[in-house]
Amino acid sequence: MRVVAIIPAYNEEKTIGAVVNTLTSVEMIDRIIVVNDGSEDSTAKEVLKNSRVDLIDLLENRGKGGAVKAGLDHSSSEIVLILDADLIGLTREHVESLLEPVLNNQTPMTVGLFEKGRAATDLAQKMAPFLSGQRALQREFLQNISDLDLSRFGLEMALYNYVEMNNIDYLEVYLHDLSHVMKEEKLGVGRGLLARLKMYGEILKYIFRLRPKP
Repeated sequence: MRVVAIIPAYNEEKTIGAVVNTLTSVEMIDRIIVVNDGSEDSTAKEVLKNSRVDLIDLLENRGKGGAVKAGLDHSSSEIVLILDADLIGLTREHVESLLEPVLNNQTPMTVGLFEKGRAATDLAQKMAPFLSGQRALQREFLQNISDLDLSRFGLEMALYNYVEMNNIDYLEVYLHDLSHVMKEEKLGVGRGLLARLKMYGEILKYIFRLRPKP
């Protein structure tokens, strides 16, 4: 089975280079696609430094769901790896631990959870593990979400709803010593908090859309 890594990125010039460099060291990945989701910084330039990475440059921000959909439309691999672009400490072992159970037909989807990375990010994932942005899964999961391109930060909730509604088991994989840059660190406390609230708002909006109509 072929594997494509799809990395949605919005203003991640400081971290995207390290993420894609790690991915190029993983032999089981056949193709790496970074979707530059309307970034206003040098994210695209950082991606282009690595000749093994394909860049999809979106002129307008579509949100995480829209960016992943764009990557999916430009690939045909049976297995999809999705990672955040702001990871700190990503290793080849992390990536392989996400991919191997899916490639070996042990599970149709893995969800990566930070462990012993940083207290704040570890705690966030313990509180809401289903919102983790690190996962490997069968392509059909994403294809079966009809409004994937509209989900924005509701992408993980859409996947969680899909497996719950269809009684599909998935495997949680602990990613030791891995973390990510928090919004408050990227943007400052004020702007970061607003960005976080916007993210939660998009998740809640998607949850309400999932509720059956009376």
